[in-house]
Amino acid sequence: MKTLAIRLDDELHAQLSVLAQLCGTTLTDEIRQALEAHLKAKRANPELTERAKAVSEEIEHEAQVRQEAITTLFGNAEQQSGTPKASSKRPRSSEKTPESS
Repeated sequence: MKTLAIRLDDELHAQLSVLAQLCGTTLTDEIRQALEAHLKAKRANPELTERAKAVSEEIEHEAQVRQEAITTLFGNAEQQSGTPKASSKRPRSSEKTPESS
């Protein structure tokens, strides 16, 4: 659960406080219920739903592009966890090669 501090003008605070008192709830409960109702109304908005779908598709595309960049830079997971390619590993100067023995 997250804690959120908000600023309310005096009139709105007074109205919410009275409403909470009349309903036998807390100011926090009234604010939470108002936010839940607001979110429910926004979810029902078809235009907003379409925009959310477009944003989701953009996120998926960006993730794919970034994953491809990682694969291009470092190879796939099998190459990373497996043994390195023989041609790509150069012996260190301190390692003896068959030619130097």
